[in-house]
Amino acid sequence: MIEEHHTMYEEVKALLISHAADSYASDTIAPMVALKSLEMNHLYEDLGMKSRTEMGKFMTQHFPTLAANKPKDKLWKKYLYDLIGRVAPACATCDDQVTCFACILKELNA
Repeated sequence: MIEEHHTMYEEVKALLISHAADSYASDTIAPMVALKSLEMNHLYEDLGMKSRTEMGKFMTQHFPTLAANKPKDKLWKKYLYDLIGRVAPACATCDDQVTCFACILKELNA
């Protein structure tokens, strides 16, 4: 893992841990989500989920305060990286970083 990615991993993990519902969420789920957030697809896809709805339920279960504050119109990966003041590796080449809707529109029109 390159140094910049390691730093982002640690920052996302710390953010998730600060909102964890329990020790399982902080010790097991937070590191897994932080690691998957570095991958190149949507976070729900990299976590093996079928939909954003499933992702929302998962995050609400394990990180309830973080989920409660997430804007409905923002994707999870974008939300997490906005909170740590960074751009996710997958988003670095995206042409819609400000609003992060292009990928949703592409999925809906596919």
